[in-house]
Amino acid sequence: MSVSNAELVEIVKQVEADMIGPGGAFELTTENVLGAEIKVFKNREKSLRDVLANSANNGDNTYIVCENRRISYADHAIYVATIAHNLQTRFNIQKGDRVAILADNYPEWIMTFWATVSIGAIAVGLNGWWTRNEILYGIELTEPKLLIADRKRYDRIVEDELNFPCVVIGETYDEELLCDPRSDLPTTELDEDDSALILFTSGTTGKPKGAVTTHRALINFIASAFFNGFRMMMVKEERKARGDTFPESEFSLPTGLYTAPLFHLSGLYSGVLASLGAGLKTVWTPGRFDPEKILKLIEGEKVNIWAALGSMAQRLMDHPTFDQYDVTSINVLGSGGAPTSKEMQERMQNNFPGAKGKMAVGYGLTESTGAGTTNWDEFLALFPNSSGRPFPGLDMEIHDEQGNKLPPNTPGEICIRGACVMKEYWNNSEATAETISKDRWLRTGDMGELNEEGFLFINTRARDLILRNAENIYPVEVEHCLERHPSIKEAAVVGVDHAQWGQEVKAYIVPSPGTHPQIESVEAFCKENLAAFKVPTLWEIREQPLPRNAAGKILKNVLTGEMESHLVEE
Repeated sequence: MSVSNAELVEIVKQVEADMIGPGGAFELTTENVLGAEIKVFKNREKSLRDVLANSANNGDNTYIVCENRRISYADHAIYVATIAHNLQTRFNIQKGDRVAILADNYPEWIMTFWATVSIGAIAVGLNGWWTRNEILYGIELTEPKLLIADRKRYDRIVEDELNFPCVVIGETYDEELLCDPRSDLPTTELDEDDSALILFTSGTTGKPKGAVTTHRALINFIASAFFNGFRMMMVKEERKARGDTFPESEFSLPTGLYTAPLFHLSGLYSGVLASLGAGLKTVWTPGRFDPEKILKLIEGEKVNIWAALGSMAQRLMDHPTFDQYDVTSINVLGSGGAPTSKEMQERMQNNFPGAKGKMAVGYGLTESTGAGTTNWDEFLALFPNSSGRPFPGLDMEIHDEQGNKLPPNTPGEICIRGACVMKEYWNNSEATAETISKDRWLRTGDMGELNEEGFLFINTRARDLILRNAENIYPVEVEHCLERHPSIKEAAVVGVDHAQWGQEVKAYIVPSPGTHPQIESVEAFCKENLAAFKVPTLWEIREQPLPRNAAGKILKNVLTGEMESHLVEE
C-alpha cells in the first residue's frame, strides 16, 4: 500500500499544524518584533550565547574537522570563552562594536564568530573573494574595531593604513586571542533583537549592501532547521501508520561536509549555527574548490550530508576519478545558490545512490537570514520544479507592483514576513525602506508563484525578467531546457535590447566535454520544448565555465560585459 500524491500533501499539512499548534513541539505565538506583530516560536533560546552554552553538553563529540585539526564541542566552548574574554580585555570590544572576519574556512573564523556574538558585538563577514578595493569598501562601511584575517587576504590590504588592529590567523591569533584560557562565557546583557551579524549581499548589481541580522533571526533559523528535520520524521511515521514501508536504518549523528564559504549564508547558517545546535560533526575545506579533495573527504570522513552550491555537484560528478571513490555514505543531498533542474536532481541522486529519494532543495536569501522554503524527498519528486513550502512562522505572499496579494498560480514578487527578516541594511536607511515595509514585509526582488498547496515556484530575479513583444520570459525556464540538451554542460540566458520586439533572448552555452553543439540542432531542440517566443535568437558558445559568485549564482552582468568580475575565487 502506498499513499497517493494528494494524501502526501494532506499529511504534511496536518503534521505542520500539529507541530506549530498549541502544545506542539514548535508552537507558534505572536509577539512585537521591531515594531510589527510577528509569529515566533514560543519555546526558544533568547541569545546565541545560550545556544553556544548548551553545545558544551556534547562534550568530546567532534564539532569541527579542518585539514589535520579536530576540535571537540568541549574544547570549542573553552576556546570561544577565551577568545571572548580577550576580545574584551585586550581589544576593548564592547557591545555593538564590529569585529570583521576576512578569512578562508578555518576554525578561527567559526570560533571568532561565536566569541563576538557572545559579548554582544557584531560579527562582520567580509567576502573572502573580494579584491582590495572591495575589502576596503566593506571596512569603510562597517567601521570595525578589529580585523581577524588570514595572511592571503590580509596581504591584499597590507599596504593600506587601517585605524584598527589586525590579528592574523596562523601568526598572531593564538598569542593574542587564545592566551589565558577561560571556561566561563561573558555575562553581557543581550536582547533578542540586538544586532549580531552583518553579511553582504552578492552585489551582482551595484555595491554590496550589509544585511544586519539579529540574535532572534539567527535562532529562528536554527529552530526552523530543527523543524524541517522533525517534520520529515513525523511525515514518515504518519505514512508508516497508513501502510507505507521504509527500509530500517540505524540512527547516528550525521557528518556534514560544508564547501560553501563562511561569509555566505549556506556555510555560516547551516554549517555553523544549525550544526552546532544539533551537535553534528562538521567538515570544512579551506582553499579553492577541488573535486578530488572533496571526494577524498566524503570517503574518509564517511560524510552523510552535503549541500552543493551552484555547479559544485556537476564538477564533482564530471571529475575523471569520481568512480574511484566511495560516496555511498551520502544519504542527504542538498542544492542551492540557483534553481536545480529535474534532470540535475536525478543525476545527483543516481551518482549518490545513498541519497536516492532523499534530496532537498530550498529558497532563502541573505535578507531573510537564509529562511524561505524547503522541498524534500517525495515532495521534491512530486513538485521537482518547486523550492518547497515556507518555513514555519514565515508568512510568504506573492505581490503585484502595488503591493497587493495575488491569488495562487499567479506570478509576482515573492514577499516574506517573519522573525527571520533582517533588521536593516547597515548605514543605508534608503535601501532599507525600499526593501522592508513598515509592517516588516521583505520585498525579495525574486519573481515566483505559490500553488494551491503552498509550494513555491521561482521564476527569476525581477531584474532578469525578459519582456519580448509584451510576453514575459523567465530565463531559468529556458536555461533548464538548454541544459537538458546532451551537448550542453551549462547555460545562461539574458535579454538583449531589440528595436522591434523590445527585447530578444540571448543564450550563452558551455559545451559538455567532448561535444561540439550545433546551433541549428540546439535551436530545434528548444522549439520542441518551448513556446516559440522563448526560443533564443542570439547564441554564444563559451569554452570557459560561466562566471559565478561565491553563492554559485551566475554573474550575468559579467557575461554581458556590463561589469568586470573582480572576484578572486579561493
